[in-house]
Amino acid sequence: MGETKTEQQESQTEDAHEWMKARDMRYSISMTDAYPPERPFMGLAVLMSMACAGVPLTDTAKSLMTRIAQDPADAEALLDLSIISHLWFKHELGLASQAQALKIRRHYRLPAKGEPALRLLALMHPGDLAANAPLEFLVQGSDVTLDMLFLDPDAPLPDVLPEHDLIIVGIAESVAAAGLLAKIAQSLPDTCIVNRAEYIAKLGRGSVSTMLQGLPGIDMPPTACVPRAELGQGAPFAYPVIVRPLDSHAGQGLEKIDDATGLRAYLAQHGEAMFYVSPFIDYRNADGPYRKYRIVIIDGHAYAGHMALSGHWMIHYLNAHMSDSEAKRAEEAAFMENFDDDFGKRHAMALQAIAQAAQLDYLVIDCAESPSGKLLVFEIDSAAVIHGMDPVDTFPYKQAQVQKIFAAFRAMLQSRMEKARAMVEKH
Repeated sequence: MGETKTEQQESQTEDAHEWMKARDMRYSISMTDAYPPERPFMGLAVLMSMACAGVPLTDTAKSLMTRIAQDPADAEALLDLSIISHLWFKHELGLASQAQALKIRRHYRLPAKGEPALRLLALMHPGDLAANAPLEFLVQGSDVTLDMLFLDPDAPLPDVLPEHDLIIVGIAESVAAAGLLAKIAQSLPDTCIVNRAEYIAKLGRGSVSTMLQGLPGIDMPPTACVPRAELGQGAPFAYPVIVRPLDSHAGQGLEKIDDATGLRAYLAQHGEAMFYVSPFIDYRNADGPYRKYRIVIIDGHAYAGHMALSGHWMIHYLNAHMSDSEAKRAEEAAFMENFDDDFGKRHAMALQAIAQAAQLDYLVIDCAESPSGKLLVFEIDSAAVIHGMDPVDTFPYKQAQVQKIFAAFRAMLQSRMEKARAMVEKH
């Protein structure tokens, strides 16, 4: 038998009461989910994995453009086309496609594999691929539904958010994102959120340098944010120094400057208004190469992300050409497999100090070992890429380590979801 009118009214009143309790603590949960599931959305993890596997994206782009021609309101196709444009380094086209998509819809969904067990709502910032954490890789193929809500930096946060079990701030630290991060922190002060906005806002290179000074086992050179005119008068530290434009990533604009002449030449080639400057520390190992490590910290526990070796001080995994050297890969495999008993144990105090100082549930550290044996920190980030895209035949040792990270991330989400539910029940 169906409910009586009185039972329906009581049920509706109880539902409304629960919603108001959640709203009062600014943990807004919509009672319905209006996201249209009928349009396919591939997203970053799928498209980047295709590109890294050597699959041409031309046919995919043509298919997306056909969809858009048939239905100009196909926001998912527009957003996927934006991702492809960025992967092709056509950033203006990518931003234009994204802007058009966000005019239609700001909420996008990547469904869980099989029966969903957790709905994760990621708060995102409009922008290129560096604007947000690539969370899709962390939950790809799992029982987590990932909903991405691109917020408007110039508008208040929505009064009601899409249905979710847990919120994560996916926005990367940058000058452009500072206002939105502050707005999230002010609007959701009591909410159980993964990677709170106010802590992400402190991940600028200068702020991190200040944060880590004097912590046990850590070596991080001081970093100054210097206006162009002031830098034109000379470096704030003794040469050699490292200079990079503000908000630059992946080595763009990064150079080692050995003297005043080199600094003048650098400024003549780079027209940005602000720069990060820090002393250069020569971290070359005694056996010859430089070694750079990526460490992931999840819920206070450290995991091996990757390791790269190069003859040049500016190392990125791709320019280290790890796939071309069996010896390099063998050393990386040993690093990853023995991490808990070797590197992780050796730098346990430093890694724990970073976790406590950063106060983030999930963060990534790019680092090396200084000549004195300390952990030489280059950067702390909540938006660095952790993925399983490397070919198994070339990197057979990686999948087990990456899956360990993904499992730890999923366990952390479960813990935070249970905490969020307890908060709602308490209030």
